[in-house]
Amino acid sequence: MSTPAPVPFGAALRFWFKLGCISFGGPAGQIAIMHRELVEQRRWISERRFLHALNYCMLLPGPEAQQLATYIGWLLHRSRGGIAAGALFVLPSLLLLIALSWVYVAFGHVGWVAGLFYGIKPAVAALVLQAVWRIGGRTLRSPARSPLLWAIALASFVAIAGLQLPFPAVVLAAAAVGALGGRWWPAQFDAGGGHAAADRHYGPALIDDDTPTPPHARFRRSRLAAVVGVGALLWLLPMAGLLAWQGREATLAQMGWFFTKAALLTFGGAYAVLPYVYQGAVEHFHWLTGPQMIDGLALGETTPGPLIMVVAFVGFLGGWTHQVLGPGALFAGAALAACVATWFTFLPSFLFILAGGPLVESTHGQLRFTAPLTAITAAVVGVIASLALFFVLHIGRPQAGGPVDGVALVLAGLAALALLRWRIGVLPVIAGCAVAGLALRLAGVA
Repeated sequence: MSTPAPVPFGAALRFWFKLGCISFGGPAGQIAIMHRELVEQRRWISERRFLHALNYCMLLPGPEAQQLATYIGWLLHRSRGGIAAGALFVLPSLLLLIALSWVYVAFGHVGWVAGLFYGIKPAVAALVLQAVWRIGGRTLRSPARSPLLWAIALASFVAIAGLQLPFPAVVLAAAAVGALGGRWWPAQFDAGGGHAAADRHYGPALIDDDTPTPPHARFRRSRLAAVVGVGALLWLLPMAGLLAWQGREATLAQMGWFFTKAALLTFGGAYAVLPYVYQGAVEHFHWLTGPQMIDGLALGETTPGPLIMVVAFVGFLGGWTHQVLGPGALFAGAALAACVATWFTFLPSFLFILAGGPLVESTHGQLRFTAPLTAITAAVVGVIASLALFFVLHIGRPQAGGPVDGVALVLAGLAALALLRWRIGVLPVIAGCAVAGLALRLAGVA
């Protein structure tokens, strides 16, 4: 099997847009989709390089799946590739959430999509189970390094699901174990064994294990200074414009500053930062109510893109409620507020990748750096497993103490079989479950 040909920028753009449209399932499902498309099928990047980038993204605040897309796009096509990949990962979700948010505030409910949501949630649970199977199997299956990595994965599962410890603490503990284990038991943390076998199965990749770091991805202080400078301007200019236009106490300026802080606190994914967003948006600024925040989370969970895109819903309702462009332009003001929330939430993610990527590439293949990242990968398997458990319990018994929803569990089981055994694509499975959910609701079965 020959090495894939270089990827034209136009072809990459089409793929990143497609990914933004089908990236259901939260970070676990999105990472699974990227692994299947980029590592297994297209072979744009080898599994070891993919996991090396993923481990770095897991350490950062912000949506790791979107940052991973940005990283791979940057590695393939320089800064323009990274910006395009990250932006197209978010854009379809932003447009869809603006449309759904308008329906929500204009008609006062989201009942017309309740049936679709009922069917999509079991598909989301199945996608997370698929991610556990794919990433967990490849990370933990090597006999030479199974014991310690299995122990790390199990400990992280118990820490998150049972003890409810914060995700950053789990990541730091895993990294510490990896750093020590890399010195004392290097064979346990050598990423070569299991991944190399998998890579041979998929065939050579465009960015393979031994592919030299491209010139644009090598660390230079001048480049780092330029990226940081441009990033600072991209934050300062919009913020200065909002302050000059409407003042410090205006809703849009408050959103810019609030969502910047939220972006820097999202260690552990969207669920870790949602209490902070709830406290600020609902209790302090009164951009929306508590029940509306829950409805927004339901929309965020069942639309493509990262779950933190719920900030677009929060921004839209805040812009609509506070009439940021006046009573005669409710939709325009709300859509502008959604864009402001999204801009200030995701800007740091791009900077983390474009500024830190060259440093990460320089550590590829060095065990003292890769051992902690390998341990983090094992911990992430446990975290994803805990997320799968959360989804299964949530769809099986949506109300605490209520009856078990056997229909939803059957749908989740069928979706899991379709993904894992019959190898049906993600989009057909999600579409099929959505149609099934709508039909069951209309028939009064669910």
